[in-house]
Amino acid sequence: MTPDATPADSATRRARTVTNVLQPRNLILAAAPGIGLATAGDWTGIPWGLLAALCAGLIPAGYIQWRVKRGAWGDRHVADRTQRAPIFLVILGSIGTGAALMLLGGAPTGILATMLALWVMTVGLLVVNTVWKISVDAAVASGVVALLAAAHSPWWLVAYTLVAAVCWSRVVLTYHTVAQTLAGTALGATTAAAFFFV
Repeated sequence: MTPDATPADSATRRARTVTNVLQPRNLILAAAPGIGLATAGDWTGIPWGLLAALCAGLIPAGYIQWRVKRGAWGDRHVADRTQRAPIFLVILGSIGTGAALMLLGGAPTGILATMLALWVMTVGLLVVNTVWKISVDAAVASGVVALLAAAHSPWWLVAYTLVAAVCWSRVVLTYHTVAQTLAGTALGATTAAAFFFV
């Protein structure tokens, strides 16, 4: 900490790092190939996981970045709840397209269930967002950890410490309240639970 920096400044810098590193795109990119591998039981699941990462992570993030560059939004966080509906619609379309390709291509049931869980989670986020600002970052982090636990091992639930870090960062940066991050966490875990019944 520099002599002029305050503890609050330091916390803000740490929170900014956490929220950038553990943003939804990065978590989905990191987890989806592993979920594909686990659900297929061999390397053939990795391409399906990469397709999931493309449709659920890269395309939505690319759309947000495109809108930011056009000046529609200040940054990827889209702090104004009323501007978020187009994002959710793009995500729903992208995940739905990916799921359709998986269905046509005979993808493992588990990776299809993952896409379904992410799609249902996005519907939930869209519905809640019409009346209240809920944390997308917390929902995705929670959903990803729950999906990894279902696909690989319950030991992955230890990674909920990362979900807690995401929630902390969103509150410190004043993007969300504690209630909004907890609601996002609950929604992500609940929709990911569908994976357990496949």
